[in-house]
Amino acid sequence: MSKVLYETDGRIARITLNRPEVMNAIDDEVPVLLAEAVARADADPAVHVMVLSGAGRAFCAGYDLTYYAQAAGGKGAEATQPMPWDPIKDYAFMWRNTQAFMATWKALKPVICKVHGFAVAGGSDIALCCDLVVMGETAEIGYMPARVWGCPTTAMWVYRLGAERAKRMLFTGDKITGREAEAMGLVLKAVPDDQLDDEVEALAARMASVPVNQLAMQKMVINQAIEAMGVMNTQRLATLFDGITRHSPEGLHFKERAEAVGWKQAVSDRDSGSWDWTANGPWPGNR
Repeated sequence: MSKVLYETDGRIARITLNRPEVMNAIDDEVPVLLAEAVARADADPAVHVMVLSGAGRAFCAGYDLTYYAQAAGGKGAEATQPMPWDPIKDYAFMWRNTQAFMATWKALKPVICKVHGFAVAGGSDIALCCDLVVMGETAEIGYMPARVWGCPTTAMWVYRLGAERAKRMLFTGDKITGREAEAMGLVLKAVPDDQLDDEVEALAARMASVPVNQLAMQKMVINQAIEAMGVMNTQRLATLFDGITRHSPEGLHFKERAEAVGWKQAVSDRDSGSWDWTANGPWPGNR
């Protein structure tokens, strides 16, 4: 079974992240398959709109940390290279993923992202590159690796929120609910979880009634305004910084911690705010 599913339903293409056993976590193949599915829909003259969703309990829980952080060797461990690290090798790997996530932005046809459960870490990158995001009210979105071991390479937080609200999210690494994300202006809409499917279907059907050329022109006009602000330059810097975060003293300590106790405990330590990543141990009073 493919890790990214593709099907069409009249004028709507449905693209589904399909690793439900790990909440659709990102491995080396998922970005490539996602970009291929988007290109397929964009090339199909019968398709007017794409709907991107996730199978199982969540949209996407980010990068597969069992593969990238917990492993002590093998291909996945190259996310943290032996020192001295090669920044261009790292950049080439992450830039490929960044551009794959941006396939939904670059496509001529609009893409609706349907978020249930979680769209966190790298999963938030995928969601926020889409044209419209509709969330369940209790679904959560955030970029927790902003605390240690990550910088959102697509940089879509600032373009969707503006500087101050983007700083609020990335200075804390907090997750917020769909309700909070709508109020903040991060996503188009949040609806009760049991109404999410119907809401997205109604929106997709309404958009699918518009000619493809009209949809493409409106999207290009709006996107070029963001692109004129230098989004690609920002993404290049963010992609470089993402590599640095994984090879900084704190990033290397996080990787060591994940190898020692598993990524779930390492993430819990990081996100609790009670772990001193520079001193290689818990802060006094937080043991």
